[in-house]
Amino acid sequence: MKLFKTFGLALGLAAGLAAGLAAGAATAQSALNDILSGGVLKVGTTGDWNPMTVRDPATNSYVGYDIDVMTQLATDLGVEVEFVPTDWKTLVNGVVAGNYHMTGSASISPARLKAAGYSDSYISVEIFPFTTDDKVANFDGWDSINSGDVKVSTTLGTTFEKNVRTWFPEADITVVEAPARGFQEVLAGRSDVFITSNIEGATLLEKFPNLRLIDVDAARAPTPIAMLLPQQDQVWINYVNSWIELKKAQSFFQDTAVKWGL
Repeated sequence: MKLFKTFGLALGLAAGLAAGLAAGAATAQSALNDILSGGVLKVGTTGDWNPMTVRDPATNSYVGYDIDVMTQLATDLGVEVEFVPTDWKTLVNGVVAGNYHMTGSASISPARLKAAGYSDSYISVEIFPFTTDDKVANFDGWDSINSGDVKVSTTLGTTFEKNVRTWFPEADITVVEAPARGFQEVLAGRSDVFITSNIEGATLLEKFPNLRLIDVDAARAPTPIAMLLPQQDQVWINYVNSWIELKKAQSFFQDTAVKWGL
């Protein structure tokens, strides 16, 4: 009988040790541990979404709302921040492959949710159509854009691309690949219309005096914005979400939005 008790105790200790090792392995696999041990938070950013993230080619540096947010996160973690160049079509793949620990702001979409996790949202966007001043009289709402004689441009891999294909199936659609942008096609006269968020739209209207907002009855696709994170890394997701709640309570996100005119 004593032999069986001893054997059972050994099995129990072995099971407990295995569980402890498994838990330790799960913790070790978290991006949070990698960040703290390596001293660097790697953030994927496109650098082409003004005023969220804008890259200066001359200095290879970034500025914007996202940049301020990620810099503050790194400061609170006690590490350096490294911005890793990416583009919209590979944004999710970079998180999945471990090229960076997270991304800057990205709209939440079912397609992205299949492969990556998201943080809690801290800002939202809604979509509007834009054209140039010489063409604005040609449009009087969303339906007027959905016509075979209207050229609509958009950027590959963005949620705008999917929206354009869904909303304007009759239009002549041009898809450009980053670093080119849909709005550049309109400014160059090769397309008539592009869509973008209220966030970027306000910045573009200020920067390019010949751009115009098309008069529509309401914005479309109100969408929460969040950070993309490794889908299975609940330790890292929990940390980021708790940090977001703390910064919301301290008005950090509101103050940063005001700084960038959002």
